[in-house]
Amino acid sequence: MDEITKILYWISTGLLVPVIVLLLLFFARALMLIGSFYSMYIQKLKFNKQMKTVFDALTTENVRSSLENVKKNDKLISSIYLNKLLTCLPQEVYYDKALNDFEIHCQKEMAGSQALAKLGPILGLMGTLIPMGPALVGLASGDIASMASNMQVAFATTVIGLLIGAVGFIVLQVKRRWFAADINNLEFVVELLKKVK
Repeated sequence: MDEITKILYWISTGLLVPVIVLLLLFFARALMLIGSFYSMYIQKLKFNKQMKTVFDALTTENVRSSLENVKKNDKLISSIYLNKLLTCLPQEVYYDKALNDFEIHCQKEMAGSQALAKLGPILGLMGTLIPMGPALVGLASGDIASMASNMQVAFATTVIGLLIGAVGFIVLQVKRRWFAADINNLEFVVELLKKVK
C-alpha cells in the first residue's frame, strides 16, 4: 500500500510544473481575450447603433434596399451573415442554412471563453492541492520555510485560476447575450425576406 501511495504522490507532485505552465498559458490567453473582446465591443456598439434605426424601419417592401445600404463590417459575424442572407438564393432552405451556419459560428466563437471559464478554476484547484502535500510534510518536519514556499505557490495558483475563470465567464455571458440578440435580428430579417415577392 505504501508503494501505491508513493507512486500517487510522485505523479501528483510531477504534475505541478505542467499545471503552472498551463496556468501561465491560459492567463496569457485570457489577456488576449480581453483585448479582442474590447475591440469587438467597440465595433458592436457602433454597428448596433447603426442597425437599431434600420431594424425599426424594416418592412417587406424595403428590407433588401435598407439592408444593402448598411455599411458592412467584416469583423462582426452578425454583419457577415446579414450580408449572406441578402446574397443567397431567395428560398427557405438557403435562409435556414445561413441561420444554422451562424449558430455554429457563434458556438465556435464562444468556445475559447467557455474553455477558460471551466479550465481556469480546475487548474487553479490542482495548483492549490498539489503543493499542499509537501507543505504538510514541511510542517510535520518543522521546515517552516518549505511550508511557506509551498503555500505561496498554492495561493498564487488559486488566484490566477479564478481570475482566468472569471474572465472567461464574463466574456462568455456577454457574447451569449450578443449572439441571442443577433439571431433574433437575423430571424426577423429572414421572415421579412420570405414574404418579399
